[in-house]
Amino acid sequence: MRTILLISIALLQFSFISIGEKDKFRQDVAVMHGSEQGLPQGAFTEIQLYNNIPIAIASGGTYEWNGSQWTRIEGSKPEHSLSQFKKLPEGTGKVLSEVTYKGETYLGCENGLYVKAKKGKWKQVLPFDENYSWALKKVAALVVDTNGNLWFGSKEGIGKNTNGKWQLFTGKEGVPYTQFTCASAGPQGEVWFGTENGAIRAENDYFYYRTTRRWLPDNHVNDIAVDQEGTAWFATDKGIGQIIPKEMTYEEKAAYFTHLTEERHNRMGFICQNHLSKQFDIDSYELAISDNDGQYTAMYGAAQAFRYAITGDKEAKAIADRSFKAVKWLVDITPEPGFPARVIIPVDWHETVNEQYSKEYNKRHQKNDPFWKDIYPRFPLSQDGKYRWKCDTSSDELAGHYFYYGIYYDLVAETEEEKAAVKQVVADVTDHLIRHSFKLVDYDGKPTRWGSFDPDYFNSIWGWDQRGLNSMMMLSFLNVASHVTEDPKYDEVSKMLRDEENYHINAMHPKEFFPPENVVPWDNNLGLMSFYGLINYEKDPELLMMYRLSLEYAWLNISKQKNAFWDGLYGALANTFTKKVNEGYFNTRELFKENPLFAQSVIDRYGKSSLDTRYIKETLQRIPLDLIGYEMDNTHRLDVLFDPTPAQEADMGWRMDSYALPIDERGHVRLDRDAFDLHDSEGNGYSEHEGTFYLLPYYFAKYHDLIPQ
Repeated sequence: MRTILLISIALLQFSFISIGEKDKFRQDVAVMHGSEQGLPQGAFTEIQLYNNIPIAIASGGTYEWNGSQWTRIEGSKPEHSLSQFKKLPEGTGKVLSEVTYKGETYLGCENGLYVKAKKGKWKQVLPFDENYSWALKKVAALVVDTNGNLWFGSKEGIGKNTNGKWQLFTGKEGVPYTQFTCASAGPQGEVWFGTENGAIRAENDYFYYRTTRRWLPDNHVNDIAVDQEGTAWFATDKGIGQIIPKEMTYEEKAAYFTHLTEERHNRMGFICQNHLSKQFDIDSYELAISDNDGQYTAMYGAAQAFRYAITGDKEAKAIADRSFKAVKWLVDITPEPGFPARVIIPVDWHETVNEQYSKEYNKRHQKNDPFWKDIYPRFPLSQDGKYRWKCDTSSDELAGHYFYYGIYYDLVAETEEEKAAVKQVVADVTDHLIRHSFKLVDYDGKPTRWGSFDPDYFNSIWGWDQRGLNSMMMLSFLNVASHVTEDPKYDEVSKMLRDEENYHINAMHPKEFFPPENVVPWDNNLGLMSFYGLINYEKDPELLMMYRLSLEYAWLNISKQKNAFWDGLYGALANTFTKKVNEGYFNTRELFKENPLFAQSVIDRYGKSSLDTRYIKETLQRIPLDLIGYEMDNTHRLDVLFDPTPAQEADMGWRMDSYALPIDERGHVRLDRDAFDLHDSEGNGYSEHEGTFYLLPYYFAKYHDLIPQ
């Protein structure tokens, strides 16, 4: 049976196709070594390199790596041992680490850092810089890097000595944890520190944290060795780990994720996460379903549509065509015209889906959610009896559908037949909403749980908090319908909703951000995807100004979450507005005549994007190649601040720089999660997510000139 190790080795040998990108970046790839590679279970105390060949030492023997397997070797290699020193100052405690730096011996002790001075006397080192002055404790890590700098890891933090000058780092400077166990230098000036809770790589005075099963077999790191290629080897309490620095381009990474998604996430054209029957083992995957197959398939199709627009690649068009047909099938399969299903599965699907959503289940669920819909069966049979489709469709699905309809129509549909298919499905879904007074109405003739876009709902006690988002979404759907079908009736309906029900005013407040119980992170996906159709297809300059304000309000509250998709959507739409300003589209003297200063003030304040594109690039580079969902608890970290908002959950927070932790140090990779959640899990090793979470923000940002072409 294949393992994560073999898959990781395979991806390093993957035949990437590059289109000549100059920007390359380091992609960390984690490999786990265990019994399938010849190692015994249990702790490894040391990892050493002899002629660049890893040697792992456990209590039960010594093992050598031959490139594919570990073999036990007779006669143990000499273990690392600290030198025996006499006449150490009283009170130093146990010697924990040792290194020679510029011809002098340094000892890290329980109660300080010491250097052997002239005449053989030991002198305590008291490092200081402009911010700190330390008498060190538990100096368990000492190492000299390839640039000639001395490093230590102690209870207080990390220190670097360059030509006699100290630079000290704590949580405020980005050090995540300080219970050190060891250290090792890499070939490019980087330094790896082992701790009792993960490993830290110091590189250009920035600290990368590698912890949990995403990166290591176990968090307790006993020893580290870094080989000539920069691969770090870790001896942990539960086996040997390996982190390989793979040089990649954005396009190579995109090719890998497209291959992965096509190979393991394509179910009849629908794309979503997989289920792993064996924890962490991608070879045990089973095709799965989600509540939002339509949205996730649409997002994957959109990624390929932007790819096609950029490259003209025939594979991209084929996937985009297939994705559109799948999303359209969700609409065509239901008996109610224009009503989209959530999911389609064969009638012989391996899960007993209707038994899972029994009437008894519905009654129990209503105790926690009084508006949960009691509908049975939740998976009715298709008319031909070959499939089941899931009902009770939500606004999540509609946001994905309409986002893709416009993009596919503009960028992919080329023949009259292709364009006619888009026009037909857009008209069907939009007419369904209009016909049912702006509600998604199920096969039972009643609205779905999360499918209400009508004024009565917005003015009710249970719908007021969705008024802004759903009003904006409804106006977006009508703009997409008007653009695709060119039927003026959709503009007329939109005008009616604005004139009679103030939907455009509601849309000025597109997202709830307080109290915390109303803050739903995936609403940011729905909102920003809907802004794409709302702003791109709007022709009225006053409405465009209002929607630009609304976009800013929606994005500012999430602008530090390092979500490359959200950032990309904001940046593209803000730049669209800027372009119109520069082209003289807005005659400020003719707009908002009741207050002639307002239009110019909007241009002055929001005429340019406030996006910093470096965080798009950072996130794209750091999305892990391994998309298994892991539980990751960052609440112990020293480099985070907890969110003090009243009523906020206790495990919400951000880095000292006020931005979210990098995506490869968080417990999620999906684009609809709260990046400030410090303790998260996406399946705890029993799910593998699709590559859309790199592909969509990458091709979107590239198409909109937010990252290098």
